[in-house]
Amino acid sequence: MASNRRTIEGCFQLMGGAFAGAGAASSELKTVLMSLGVPQGIVRRASIAAFEAEMNVIIHAVAGTLHYEVTPAKIHIDVTDMGPGIEDIDLAMQEGYSTAPDWVREMGWGAGMGLPNIKRNADAFKLDSVVGEGTTLEINIFLTEENYADNT
Repeated sequence: MASNRRTIEGCFQLMGGAFAGAGAASSELKTVLMSLGVPQGIVRRASIAAFEAEMNVIIHAVAGTLHYEVTPAKIHIDVTDMGPGIEDIDLAMQEGYSTAPDWVREMGWGAGMGLPNIKRNADAFKLDSVVGEGTTLEINIFLTEENYADNT
């Protein structure tokens, strides 16, 4: 990606339970990244992280937003929801731990891999949650070596 490119942004409103629209935000991000010539491995990582975050909002929250910003240095994804919040973040980060209801699991979602997959595909990851209010997730995937060292 050329260093003189401008910032490209996108924002999506996400509705809890709206499985029919699941993947729209992460698909748009993938299309944007591919059009910019971002290496396929980075596109894949960003798409996975965005999709998992999108699904977490759809599964657990009433509503939320996914905002992405692509700069020459990094891909930044913010996801904020109005949901139940996460009581124990350490437990929620364990692979296989899930609070998804049975009806969601019957559809093939909610296996407890979302947050671990997001963290695995991010270069920087920050998760904040307040029980009864919601959750905020920040994901950064770096496009330049300088940012790897800065971890910004």
